[in-house]
Amino acid sequence: MRRGFILWLPLVLFLGLGGLFLHGLLSPESRTIDSKMVGKPLPAFALPAAASNRPGLSTPDLTQGKPRLLNIFASWCVPCAAEAPQLMALRQAGARIDAIAIRDARGDVDRFLGRWGNPYQRIGLDARSAVQLALGSSGVPETFIIDGRGRIVHQHIGDIRAEDVPDILARLRAAQ
Repeated sequence: MRRGFILWLPLVLFLGLGGLFLHGLLSPESRTIDSKMVGKPLPAFALPAAASNRPGLSTPDLTQGKPRLLNIFASWCVPCAAEAPQLMALRQAGARIDAIAIRDARGDVDRFLGRWGNPYQRIGLDARSAVQLALGSSGVPETFIIDGRGRIVHQHIGDIRAEDVPDILARLRAAQ
């Protein structure tokens, strides 16, 4: 009897550990990765223009005394197109919006903006995602609220939906 138990013990342990591992993968505590940069100043960066009709973007552009949104997007990103109407609504409500295009090309960004609208004042091209990673961004789209001193005060992960607009506007006003 004892010998049979010893023979089955490795299989029982393997199945138990496999079950724990599978449980952790299928039901993590959180499905989002929040940036550790919230509450901290923006990292220093200077990006070239990503669109033909907008200037590039650098850290000093985001420290001009007025709070603004910094949208991380890409022309190849389907949820980025889905959030375009909300970004236009935010701009019409008075929000200043700048952007960083991730792993993109100027022609693709121009076509994207021509199709979905252009709510941005400045758009920087982050060809290698270096600034995106420095911001603690985990993907596209993401939007950061930057206060007038260049400090990140809020991070919105995922596409902005119509129901998110009032909260984002309130947080933008609070960042004054």
